[in-house]
Amino acid sequence: MTDYTRHPLINLPAPTLHMICGKIGAGKSTLARRLSEGGAGLLIVEDRWLATLYPGEIVQIPDYIRCSGRIRQLLSGHLAEVLRHGLSVVLDVPLNTPAIRAWALQIAQEAGAGHVMHFLDLPDVVCKQRLHARNAGGQHPYTTSDEDFDRLTRYFVPPVAEEGLNIVRGG
Repeated sequence: MTDYTRHPLINLPAPTLHMICGKIGAGKSTLARRLSEGGAGLLIVEDRWLATLYPGEIVQIPDYIRCSGRIRQLLSGHLAEVLRHGLSVVLDVPLNTPAIRAWALQIAQEAGAGHVMHFLDLPDVVCKQRLHARNAGGQHPYTTSDEDFDRLTRYFVPPVAEEGLNIVRGG
C-alpha cells in the first residue's frame, strides 16, 4: 500500500482538494478516511449523503446518477468556498469518469486550490474480494453484488494526465 502522507504531491500548500478514483471495492472510502484522519482535510462522503437524503431510492444505476448529480450540484459552491477559506477537502466521491473528474477539478481551480487525484488501480478480482468482505461486514449503506460490480465497472475510465490532473497511483 502506498503511504500517501509521504508522497511529494501531498505536500502541496493548503488548501488542497484530494480526489479519489478507482473501481468499486478498490478502497476509495478507506483511503479517504485515512487521509482525513491523517490531517489531509475535511472528509466529504457521498454515500452518507445518498443514504440520508435518498433512503431506499437508489436501486438502479439511473437512480444513482440522478441522486449523486443533485448532491454534486449542491456541493459545488460549498466545496469551493471551503477551499477558498483555506481548508483542504478529502472528497469521497467515485470520480470514475472524465466528466465527474472535470467537475471536481473545476471546483479546485475556481477556489485557487491545489489538487491530487489518488488513483487506486487494482485488479477486478481484488476489488470483488474487498466488496464481498464489505458486504459481509454490514457497515456500508449499500450492498453490491458481483453483477452490480460488473455493470458499474463498464462506466469506469482510468484518469490520464491529459485531464490536467496531478495523479498519484496506489493500490
